[in-house]
Amino acid sequence: MPLSPTPERLARSVFTGSAPLRVLNTVQALLNAGDIGQDAANAAERWYRDWMFAREGVADYAPAAQAASVTRHDAVSWQLVRGRASARLADVRAALGGCGEVRLCLMMVREMSFAQMGKTLFPHLSEARARLKVSAQCAMVLEQLDSFYATARNRHGSEKSSFEKEF
Repeated sequence: MPLSPTPERLARSVFTGSAPLRVLNTVQALLNAGDIGQDAANAAERWYRDWMFAREGVADYAPAAQAASVTRHDAVSWQLVRGRASARLADVRAALGGCGEVRLCLMMVREMSFAQMGKTLFPHLSEARARLKVSAQCAMVLEQLDSFYATARNRHGSEKSSFEKEF
């Protein structure tokens, strides 16, 4: 039996894709508007997978995805892999700073719209101005995230390094 969002969740969110269903979020809106490229959107998805795995212990993959290894993890090795994901998050936080991480969390984890983020981050500005400001900041953070991951790939010497092959 395939898992799907609850009826309440289906009623309050707009979804995209077919399997797994994804909330149509701000990253997709930035991509559709041409403010970011596909590489930046992929970087956001990668950061989100690391965040979910490190914080919640959940690895979310499409049904067609296959594991690169046949290793079965026990409780200790599973926690070590989670620890590596957490270390990658710390590296991103060190590279982008606290403000960048806050914007990533608001976009990806809390799934807030630009208007909601604008009210939270800039309550003293008008809604339209705050929304535009947040949109530009989010696009910049995603491009910086993509650049961080590209630099990490180059530093490790391959396109698919152990930095990326954790699962």
